Amino acid sequence: MTPIEILFPLIFLVLTGYLSGKTGFIATTQLEGLRRFIFYIAIPVFLFLNMYQADLGKVASPQLLLTFYIPVLTCYLLILLTKWLNDKKARAEAAMWGLGGTYSNTVLVGLPVIIAALGSEAGSLVFMIITFHSALLFALSFLFSSNRSGSLTETLKPLFINPIVLSITTGLLFNALYIPLPKLLYSGLEWLAKPAIAGALFVLGVSLVQYSIKRAWKSALMLSATKLFVLPAMVYGFADWLQLSEMHTAVLTLMAASPLGVNAYLVARQQQCSQAALAASVVISTILSPFSISVWLYILI
Repeated sequence: MTPIEILFPLIFLVLTGYLSGKTGFIATTQLEGLRRFIFYIAIPVFLFLNMYQADLGKVASPQLLLTFYIPVLTCYLLILLTKWLNDKKARAEAAMWGLGGTYSNTVLVGLPVIIAALGSEAGSLVFMIITFHSALLFALSFLFSSNRSGSLTETLKPLFINPIVLSITTGLLFNALYIPLPKLLYSGLEWLAKPAIAGALFVLGVSLVQYSIKRAWKSALMLSATKLFVLPAMVYGFADWLQLSEMHTAVLTLMAASPLGVNAYLVARQQQCSQAALAASVVISTILSPFSISVWLYILI
């Protein structure tokens, strides 16, 4: 399966949503209802089930985790500081930019590419490494983008009550404490989770009608270049310096080279800042990813 075959459904859903909004088939009043269902119900349930099912007993070695997360955190902080130093009042935007340059669409894009290129054994490594991927980057983004003029409780409140972070934390807690879910409840949650990714991509497409892509394309292109080339280059260089095996290096690099995940846009939507830049970044990085992933596959394999 080629990268284009893997990515086409994602691009197709975004374009379908965009055309639905552009033609007026989905009205603004209807869009808000769709957003609330996707953001407050479907996506949280999807993340909860993924964390609940994660095999915590097979967490990757500290060396693998550090090889992936040190470059990710370094890149996040570099983007954040660069944006923040250029505009002292743009701390929230800087946090969203950091997220936009580092958050990967690993499940929808990275995992299929890795399995196709390296086999199912490499695919199992992915889930070991990304167990804390969303929780870590979302937590940092909410922490840096919150209003620090208030108390510590007010600063941390958006982090703990946000449906995305809350669902990830709850899923990990249920997993770690071996709390069983009744079969019927689990089946119902699975049905609620099914429209999460497709619905998020569709809502993203509809939402693009409200934003000026022409105004945000420069920022989106810069974030996309960072996400598709700079971050994976940092991971690849760090893995090579630590002399990891070829398979481990390839898995980590391809994970980092995945395009920006749609959940980053949802976080920006929740925080009400940099929405246009991140929405455009999701689309541009996804469209460019067949080329960038092909380049990395050539380098790695």
